[in-house]
Amino acid sequence: MGMNSTDRVQKLRGMMTEKEIEGIFVSQPENRFYLSGFNGSAGYLFITDERAVLATDFRYVEQSKAQAPDYEVFQISGKVEDWFPRLVGGANVRRLGFEGDNLTASSARQLADVLSKTGPGMEFVSVSGVVESIRVVKEPGEIDLISRAVRISDDAISHVIEWIRPGMTERQVAWEIERSMRENGSESVPFEVLVQSGPNSALPHAQPSDRKINPGEPVVMDIGAKFGGYASDLTRTICVGEPDDTFRKIYDIVLAAQLAGLELIKEGMTGEAADNLARIVIKEAGHGDAFGHSLGHGVGLAVHENPRLGPNSSDILKNGMVFSVEPGIYLPGWGGVRIEDLVTLDKGKVRTLSQAPKIGK
Repeated sequence: MGMNSTDRVQKLRGMMTEKEIEGIFVSQPENRFYLSGFNGSAGYLFITDERAVLATDFRYVEQSKAQAPDYEVFQISGKVEDWFPRLVGGANVRRLGFEGDNLTASSARQLADVLSKTGPGMEFVSVSGVVESIRVVKEPGEIDLISRAVRISDDAISHVIEWIRPGMTERQVAWEIERSMRENGSESVPFEVLVQSGPNSALPHAQPSDRKINPGEPVVMDIGAKFGGYASDLTRTICVGEPDDTFRKIYDIVLAAQLAGLELIKEGMTGEAADNLARIVIKEAGHGDAFGHSLGHGVGLAVHENPRLGPNSSDILKNGMVFSVEPGIYLPGWGGVRIEDLVTLDKGKVRTLSQAPKIGK
């Protein structure tokens, strides 16, 4: 199988035993790719202790044979009641798991109905986060691919910091960033490039507008690239022209909070404990209410995945995890500052993957 699919499927089979299911029907696209190497836009996996089947339609049969050579390829055609019983029929499965976080309730009901009519004794069981729990710790090869994506976004930010001028619109800057990333090897953008200036930067996920960037105000740029299917996530806040005292003060607090996280986050911490390392710096500076989001989130095939670094997160941080560290302060009417790096835990400590320049560092 492509990548390390064989090992991944074996880990999945161990998880199936824990969940007391004999088979799993995988519909989530990133999970399908992770387990098989098949990156077509349509298909399902059916995995039992004995079988690994990739079910897809006629458009992708040849591609699936090439990308997932150790999978049986099953061609889907007609209505679901035509092909689903043939896919799972004959398997020694009493409880068949499906991805309850991905399959819609109506689709799950339809498949369960089909099973009840054609597969006596087979129960369709919702399971959550089974493949994701394997994905959360990255293999070295995955970290290499994420690092390639990180370099693309680093280079785009470095370029735009030199290129940007007052009077440009947020949309112009966003397009220049995306153009740079695509020309330097990004397969797509995992989320729309965010550029927010002045008061707009107090809204953490405001879309780029035709607002012109003025000298002396904050400009928040939140971007990601994609390489080999893996994403990066990077935020820098800059000032075009001479920053005012508010910018300097807020930027320094956010940078101090971020550096505290990068220095002190360790393997074995909970996501809540990691979040608190940066949050306490912002609270003590009098801006605790202005940091309204979590410190970070896992990044990999999806740009938001486990672990979660935030209040009430009991996720345990482990070597090989990749996640963002992104504190921010947002002041309505003035703007905001957010600084985000992508990091991995290596030998118990944070190793920072992002290398794009920061002001004051």
